[in-house]
Amino acid sequence: MTASPTVRRRRIARELRQLRERAGMTLDVAARQLDMSKSNLSRIENAQIGIKPRDVRAALALYQVTGADAEALIEIARAAQQRGWWQNYSDVLPEWFEFYVGLEAEAAELRTYEAESVPGLLQTEAYAREIYRRTAGEEGLERKVAARLHRQNVLRRENPVRLSVVLNEAVLLRPVGGPVVMAEQLVHMSKAAQLPNVTIQVLPFTAGGHPAMSTPYVILNFPDAADASVVYLDNLTLGLALEEADHVRGYSLLHEELCRMALDPAASLARVAEAARNFA
Repeated sequence: MTASPTVRRRRIARELRQLRERAGMTLDVAARQLDMSKSNLSRIENAQIGIKPRDVRAALALYQVTGADAEALIEIARAAQQRGWWQNYSDVLPEWFEFYVGLEAEAAELRTYEAESVPGLLQTEAYAREIYRRTAGEEGLERKVAARLHRQNVLRRENPVRLSVVLNEAVLLRPVGGPVVMAEQLVHMSKAAQLPNVTIQVLPFTAGGHPAMSTPYVILNFPDAADASVVYLDNLTLGLALEEADHVRGYSLLHEELCRMALDPAASLARVAEAARNFA
């Protein structure tokens, strides 16, 4: 699995914040000692900007971290400076979504609920093109579609991501792009569900009200326990990463509840196949 510089930057941010707090230093004091502004140090500790390995070394010396522990963190800082493939699409991907793609690239598990559309990792090219056309217009359309298709490599790489999807039944019925595009999309989704790492469940209308009616979400878990899980929420203009343990726990319980309310995987695939036949 290719190390994501986004995940590495997040790891360094958390480690530096914890080391500063352990050393009993305020942001003001540490920033003065490191010859940087308080705002810059705060942004580094919140993973909003990166930090050069030499500055990490200076911070570690200030916090009295030496030896193998220091060298390991400096190596992570070097990895955080590498470019991710998604940065080649920075002309069409907003910064807040680049951050998500960087997390997704190294995730070990993704759990998601979608109310209106097929998740990006399961979209066909034609369906993705229509989604972008409807939600963002024609500008940069083909590059946006190419980036979305590139993201799907996480499902078929060595050590692929485990994907658990709960779909509102409405997703199966809305003819995005017309009947031909929609039939192709549903067949594609059925094939993806045959992968051992992909589980798709349909939340039927007959389930009635449910606890995620106001919020689609993605929960990301990572292979290294040092990288804390994240809940990611987004809309047309911004994304929000929730990293506090209580948030992750709450959304994890929510996902478990939706899985219980949804059709089981076999019945869900039968429902997807039925919807595909209706569009054929």
